[in-house]
Amino acid sequence: MHATGAIQDIPGKFDPAQVRDLFPTLRREVYGKPLVYLDNAASSQKPQAVIDRLIRYYSSEHSNVHRGVHLLSREATDAYEAARKRAADFLNAPSESAVLYTRGATEGINLVASSFGPLHVGQGDVVLVSHMEHHSNIVPWQMLCEAQGARVRAIPVSDTGEIIYEEFERLLGERVRLLAIGHVSNALGTINPLQNMIRQAHELDIPVVVDGAQAAPHMKIDVQALDCDFYALSSHKMFGPTGVGILYAKPERLKAMGPWQGGGDMIETVTFEQTTYNEPPHKFEAGTPNIADVLAFAEAIDFLEGIGQDRIAAYERDLLDYATEQLLQIESVRLVGTATEKASVLSFLIGDIHPYDAGTILDRLGIAVRTGHHCAQPLMRRFGIPGTVRASFALYNTFDEADALAAGVRRVREMLG
Repeated sequence: MHATGAIQDIPGKFDPAQVRDLFPTLRREVYGKPLVYLDNAASSQKPQAVIDRLIRYYSSEHSNVHRGVHLLSREATDAYEAARKRAADFLNAPSESAVLYTRGATEGINLVASSFGPLHVGQGDVVLVSHMEHHSNIVPWQMLCEAQGARVRAIPVSDTGEIIYEEFERLLGERVRLLAIGHVSNALGTINPLQNMIRQAHELDIPVVVDGAQAAPHMKIDVQALDCDFYALSSHKMFGPTGVGILYAKPERLKAMGPWQGGGDMIETVTFEQTTYNEPPHKFEAGTPNIADVLAFAEAIDFLEGIGQDRIAAYERDLLDYATEQLLQIESVRLVGTATEKASVLSFLIGDIHPYDAGTILDRLGIAVRTGHHCAQPLMRRFGIPGTVRASFALYNTFDEADALAAGVRRVREMLG
């Protein structure tokens, strides 16, 4: 049975029991204990419908797209482009031609830096990011700035892990030619005030690139309401497969950009003297694409929307509040990132216990968390710490699992505190 069909018919408040059985990995035991999977900010688990879609494609539907006149190729092409339309609807993009397939949010940001960046960033200019960015929204801009003779500046964050808005407004005036900002911090869970930031940037004709990898699983995304120029996200954080993602771009931006890779399908005509390029989005999609994972990604979008993102967000807020309350009752636990507006991430330290040691003990208790700097080293340095323990929740996590996390943290204190 299609995964979303059973869910759409369940009214009222979301209950994770409605979906947990749809995720085969969640039935596992580790070290003889039920798996408590709290590493969703790194990558989420996959429902059976997504897995089945991959199997079905490779079992009976496989063919290359856009090139063949035979039935299998036409069917694969139709499904592939229907998935693009599905992704465009998910983001409320103005058309499917504004949606590019990538390998993930990282590749989407690199595409913008490589193709759009040199058109807008030159000698002495500034690319503005925030102190809480993932490395994938820092390093591509550093590479661009090194090539262009520009520099990256970072908006500072407060002790609570929030943008210091007055500093953002001050920095906007310093030859900023591009703003690259995360919608949600992967390390802290902070939800940034994008609407206002984008509006103020646009008042100064500054284009805005949004890293939406951590936002898309937890909230409804409307790129037209945000008015961002670019929005990048990854399938694998949204219960879909790895190796595929989406870059939304305003059509006028895509029209001005040159291709960033050359090969098949991104061309119109090729001679040894000159090549003319295809129209967007195909101009930016050279070579045989990741067809199977694109189709499975569309299945994951169906799954999310079948439940309802507003229902998911409401449930996850309650779960995060409860888990936060449980951890704060434990002596010597320190939360890192206490923003007023947060998605479902808890970053914390347990006294002087190294996060790696805490994570190792939690793992033996069946609790999967992430430890370290979370690809946000500048942010960790801002807080004067090497890293944190990060528990990140998804729609299938439960209040019982929040209790298990708190009990595990108490056990860590007993053993190492």
